Amino acid sequence: MDIAVRAITAIVDIYYWLILIYILMSWLPNARESKFGEIIGKFVEPYLAPFRRFIPPIFGMIDISPIIALFALRYAAMGLIAILSSILT
Repeated sequence: MDIAVRAITAIVDIYYWLILIYILMSWLPNARESKFGEIIGKFVEPYLAPFRRFIPPIFGMIDISPIIALFALRYAAMGLIAILSSILT
């Protein structure tokens, strides 16, 4: 059970950092258009797209949907770990 919890935590942590790096890349000119940015975008954009659809940007330019997506990712991981621990215990 401990291995499953550590694996889920590691996967979520890696994905969390990928999202954070992708967000920070938006502050740098042409960073998302680089090969590295495109690869991260292919992993991150499918997860961020539903949040962007429902959460409009503030003042037309500040996108807070990735922040909400990061919170949702953490809460989903905690829920999955709680479900696994109740099933496997």
